[in-house]
Amino acid sequence: MPTTDPIAIHLISDSTGDTAARVARAAQAQFSKHPTTLVRHPRVTTVDGLARAFERVGMAGGVAVFFTLIDRELRAITIERCQRAGIPHCDLLGPPLEALQHASGDEAELIPGRPLAFDPDYFKRIAAMEFAVKHDDGLAGEGLEEAEVVLIGVSRTGKTPLSMYLGYLGYKTANVPLVRGIQPPAALFRIDSAKVVGLTIDPERLAKIRGRRVRAIGSVGARDGYAELNRIFEEIEEAAAVQRRIGCPVIDVTNIAVEESANRVIDLVEERRAS
Repeated sequence: MPTTDPIAIHLISDSTGDTAARVARAAQAQFSKHPTTLVRHPRVTTVDGLARAFERVGMAGGVAVFFTLIDRELRAITIERCQRAGIPHCDLLGPPLEALQHASGDEAELIPGRPLAFDPDYFKRIAAMEFAVKHDDGLAGEGLEEAEVVLIGVSRTGKTPLSMYLGYLGYKTANVPLVRGIQPPAALFRIDSAKVVGLTIDPERLAKIRGRRVRAIGSVGARDGYAELNRIFEEIEEAAAVQRRIGCPVIDVTNIAVEESANRVIDLVEERRAS
């Protein structure tokens, strides 16, 4: 019967363990009922070092071992020790190395701790993140022609964090706030509408978010009714009119995480661009 016991994921690596940590975090996100801790064992390059790591792993329940070890002997010992102790384990480098050996016809060089090469995607992400920072809250509309994604919505709908996350994924993203009583930049209506995605949110939820913002900054934001529900209803309706005029799809971000919002934005933009 499933339990909600805590899980300790031990990360054994001949380098920093960052690769194993990323995989472990992605996996543990699917087990939200279980409190999880990551325990790193970096720079394990000898049999003695591996033995010391397993002394820390122990034999208690609620333990898993993820390992990224280049050395074949260390990988074999790790698998054997985990099997003997009944510890769930995952070899994160062995199968990929074998697959590439079969594909290339060459033997892997098996050099522990070798730094990863920067591929073109790395530089694309850096450029996209710089673009997102430069074109955050683009009231004047600069750079919209160069953007691959343009987000539009009222204040506090998460445009900035979503722009930054899309930048991290390699999409040059600009965002334009739709402010009540202020005309959006003319460039917004000239660009390809296929790359524009609107954001909206439940008015009551937005009122709470803005209320916290007002309390954080004092009375500055309170004078214009920034957090008042009636004003917010009007503001969202005015923004919706702009979104309808452009003919862009609209995502309700009320109860979804930035990662899910990003996936929806990418799907919409890629689908519209291909049609």
